[in-house]
Amino acid sequence: MGDEELIELLKSAKNIAVVGLSSKPARASFGVGRFLQRQGYRVIPVNPGETEVLGERAYPQVQDIPDPVDIVDIFRRSEGVPAVVADALLKKPRCIWMQEGVVNHEGARMAEAAGVPVVMNRCILKELARLFPRA
Repeated sequence: MGDEELIELLKSAKNIAVVGLSSKPARASFGVGRFLQRQGYRVIPVNPGETEVLGERAYPQVQDIPDPVDIVDIFRRSEGVPAVVADALLKKPRCIWMQEGVVNHEGARMAEAAGVPVVMNRCILKELARLFPRA
């Protein structure tokens, strides 16, 4: 996904499901989730071990979220990505985003075969800061 497509996606997205979002402030997922909220996004936690994170109800799976999801941001081990993607595709997101350090080509192929673009091994916080320097 090129910069122009990323800019359009990030400008128009409203709901971001963060898979693996933790309520522990020391975790990267918590910091990124809080940053996304401060940028105006609704961050929807997806973590079966949580009930609420950052003031939002947590869901066990992406498919359990009652609202539309624009971006599914994955903070999980790379080997778990195909199961997350299979679940996420049921919500028909506009993008599957694998955080920095998360790489799974099988999951990427699954998403792309369903017509969903993929961002892999990139931090959404860093990309927002790079593409929108005042963010």
